[in-house]
Amino acid sequence: MWMSEPLAPAADAFETLAQARHSVRAFLPRPVPLALLERLLTTARLAPSGANLQPGRFWAVEGAARERLSAALTQAWRDQVPEAEDYGYFPQPMPLALRKRQVAAAQALYGALGVARGDSAARAGQFERNFRFFGAPVALVVTIDRDFGAGGFMDLGMCLHALMLAAEAQGLASCAIGALASYPQIVRDALGLPATEIVVCGMALGWEDAQAPVNRTRTEREPLARYFSMLR
Repeated sequence: MWMSEPLAPAADAFETLAQARHSVRAFLPRPVPLALLERLLTTARLAPSGANLQPGRFWAVEGAARERLSAALTQAWRDQVPEAEDYGYFPQPMPLALRKRQVAAAQALYGALGVARGDSAARAGQFERNFRFFGAPVALVVTIDRDFGAGGFMDLGMCLHALMLAAEAQGLASCAIGALASYPQIVRDALGLPATEIVVCGMALGWEDAQAPVNRTRTEREPLARYFSMLR
């Protein structure tokens, strides 16, 4: 039976790579060479894409542009000024089963940091780090053309995962930052992006600070029986 056959060396290496990848929220101040970043993005573009449309763009933000973006996002967050999002991510309303996963993920993060449940100031301070890309040497803003349908998001998602795995294979770490999607117009204004670009997420990328407590955060995945069925 094929199910009992051992994994080939390459397959085993991929499984190890996928298991090693995790969201990193503290980085070493070691720069990532541009040539390496370009190599990672080129590899990520090998992800499957319907009709080979290859949706999505990656904007590396640094220097004054990065400071301008982070300052604007942080101020908007502190002022609690809501902004219309380009797309919906969370179900409305959130089902209880998914809400439990969301709470468990937050508990894992703040537990690793030693932040108490009622310490709203510490939690807010940690959340603000999203807008500074967790201090990573590489800050990416990911967008997709507004004319794409839902399938474009699927293809871009595969490309994003490929990028994170490519980074992991080179010894780098990453963290996708969905918080940027809460302020799409601020992102476009700060960076001068066209209105045709939907802000999908941000991404922090660099060398992991293995000593940082926040990087001990781990989340559980659902057991296979919860999401896989064999129909005959």
